[in-house]
Amino acid sequence: MTSLRVADVVRSSYVDGPGHRYALFLQGCTFNCPGCHNPHTIAPRSPDARDVPVAEIVADVAEVAPFLTGITVSGGEATLQWEAVHALFEALALDPATSRLTRLVDTNGDAEAGVWSVLATSMHGAMVDLKALDPHVHRVLTGRTNDRVLRSIRDLAARRRLDEVRLLVVPGVNDTADQIDATGRWLASIDPVPPVVAQGFRHHGTRLRARAWAEATTRDLERVADGLAAYGLDVRRRSLPEVAVAV
Repeated sequence: MTSLRVADVVRSSYVDGPGHRYALFLQGCTFNCPGCHNPHTIAPRSPDARDVPVAEIVADVAEVAPFLTGITVSGGEATLQWEAVHALFEALALDPATSRLTRLVDTNGDAEAGVWSVLATSMHGAMVDLKALDPHVHRVLTGRTNDRVLRSIRDLAARRRLDEVRLLVVPGVNDTADQIDATGRWLASIDPVPPVVAQGFRHHGTRLRARAWAEATTRDLERVADGLAAYGLDVRRRSLPEVAVAV
């Protein structure tokens, strides 16, 4: 029986993708971001997480399906359990009560192309976080390089499965003019060009190291959005409480 290691479930969410969604937060992540709003989901194991069979999740989604637009699988990092996520999406697609729901993955993008080639057959799209285009800045923000993230964004776009790219704006860390210019130029080179969200960093839920970083202001988001839009990108701005936080 296929199961998912689940950290949290939010049966009614308006902040984890388009419309009214069922949000599933999985345990375990490949990154160790000081600014993560759900740091309890980073470790591969947690006493608060539980293994939940796919059939049980489908039944729970079906109960509230009449009120939903779709389901979002988040984390942690959803692709760490990609085989079980694929099994869940296939089961949701086959169940008459849930088949009409859109199926999205909320991801840090740190996955191999083989993972996306499978998930692309069962999901409608992926929302990918791009913490920084500069690999050194990306390592400061996540503890890892961004090679696989950049490949994932291009790969998902080519498969027509890239729902949006989200840039977390951390003032003084990843929002310098040269970084925004380089990021805008790179995103504009993707085919097709994806929608972009400039998302403001907040201290809520983060660990001590991230508290030294400034929170993004409305002016910061406007500046970054304008800088990206100069490359013809469709940019939206988003800040807490719109940012997803597992509870």
